[in-house]
Amino acid sequence: MNVVLALIGVCGVSASGPLMAGANAPALAISFWRNAMAAGLLVPVAATVRRRELRALTYRDVRAIVFAGSMLACHFATWVTSLKMTSVASATALVCLQVGWIVFFEHLRGTPADRGVVIGLALAFGGVVVVSGVDLSLSSRALAGDLLALCGGAFAALYTMTGASVRRRVTTTTYTATCYAACAAVLLVFALATGQDLVGFDARTWAAIVGVMVASQLFGHSLFNHLLAVMSPTLVSLIILLEVPGAALLAGVFLGQTPGVGVYVGLGLIIAGLAVVVTRRPPSEDEAPVGPAD
Repeated sequence: MNVVLALIGVCGVSASGPLMAGANAPALAISFWRNAMAAGLLVPVAATVRRRELRALTYRDVRAIVFAGSMLACHFATWVTSLKMTSVASATALVCLQVGWIVFFEHLRGTPADRGVVIGLALAFGGVVVVSGVDLSLSSRALAGDLLALCGGAFAALYTMTGASVRRRVTTTTYTATCYAACAAVLLVFALATGQDLVGFDARTWAAIVGVMVASQLFGHSLFNHLLAVMSPTLVSLIILLEVPGAALLAGVFLGQTPGVGVYVGLGLIIAGLAVVVTRRPPSEDEAPVGPAD
């Protein structure tokens, strides 16, 4: 069942990049509305069915949720901006390097990576490089977009790691509702501070924003937040690497950014890397059901 949920989540987040790149709205506006709309749907549900849990949240839980929401906001602010500056394939590939950031951050915390994980990462990252094609020779704007996407991956790693910790104690409904609300609040501050318009878009743009909210926010991020209760953040982030070829293919169909043969080669390398990590990575406490799956 978890495999099915992971595949649905990958399909959801794969649609995110092409939809946001094609939306005629500022990056922060798209980021704000996708989170605000999702919070608007989930907060009433949490307030109804998880009222007791919401009241029982400790200061530690609230602080962690606010931090996770802030990191998610920074992730969207940098990554969605990068989608406006470079190709969907490059932006998605580089942001998905969050798994490398997770391994790096865990190493700083005293948890060195297993050799099998390193081999799997090398294969998967090779696939990411093949898909992205590297924009260094294209333009300074594309390079800046790539750097923003790389920063977006680091913020996503912190968001994922924090979420894994919180999900040990908090259900998916409570976590996603409060985290998306915190994220929307931070993005609203960012948008107002930078003077980006939040309204006045055409119907097609609003449809794209709603599509991102449903596909990526509800069926993407929310499902991965659920899986963090039964999988390690490293494994979840490796699964998200499948978003790279998925987004590239969708961008080719809907935005005319036709993927070349390298996309398919990269897909093979990414899948091979995932297989190595899954088969070679020793079981850990992080992958045991440690919290309410909700």
